[in-house]
Amino acid sequence: MKKSSKKSNNSKISAVILTLNEENKIGDCLNSLDWVDEIVLVDSDSTDKTAEIAKSFGAKVYSFVKGNFSDRRNFGTSKAMGEWVLHIDADERVTKELKDEILEIVKKESDFSHFAIPRQNFVFGKKMLHCGLWPDYVVRLFRKSNFIKWEGDLHETVKVKGKLGYMNNYFVHIKHDNLFDIVEKTNKWSCIEADLMFNANHPPMNLPRFASAIFREFYLRMIKQKAFLDGVEGVIYGIYQVWSKFISYAKLWERQVNGV
Repeated sequence: MKKSSKKSNNSKISAVILTLNEENKIGDCLNSLDWVDEIVLVDSDSTDKTAEIAKSFGAKVYSFVKGNFSDRRNFGTSKAMGEWVLHIDADERVTKELKDEILEIVKKESDFSHFAIPRQNFVFGKKMLHCGLWPDYVVRLFRKSNFIKWEGDLHETVKVKGKLGYMNNYFVHIKHDNLFDIVEKTNKWSCIEADLMFNANHPPMNLPRFASAIFREFYLRMIKQKAFLDGVEGVIYGIYQVWSKFISYAKLWERQVNGV
């Protein structure tokens, strides 16, 4: 593995990555960042070789396990020394075209303070163009001097002062490799979603609400977003999203019944 070169603290671009047991994916992510001035990796006490691999690339590795995703992103941003900060996940990769576009933005001193970057999602090894998976914009690049904070317990978003721009080139996102991984992730995330709805005093779940939620999700994924146009993989993913929504509401119902 090739280490990135050491650079001074007044670096132009810092990349921030959150990890938890990502030894199988972090190497490709880091390889796509060999052009940035600094890599900050915020690790949630991985038990595999994630931190070791990151250090071999010259990344600054910090352990941070408390709080939610926003807390970890805020911590990582605070450690970044660059004028511009790029947040990237371990299962994402920067393409050459995206790299060139980012470097051009930094070189020109853009009027925009932050940028939304599209993601090309791969599910079960297939490039997905429907079911809400393209262009899938995420705001991940911003000037640190304009940064306010990351917020949100699950689907965190960043608040930045100034004008938002949209990039033409994209991240490659290895979203889901197999059904085992996606089911495991859903089991964790649905608990958080159920807690958020419960704490927000969501109306009691009953048969009409379950039916409405399932119908709306099915209509969104299979009809409006045309998941079937991505073939078998699209149909599986679209129907899975309906099931995932049902699980979140079922866990909400369970909390409402038990009162906890």
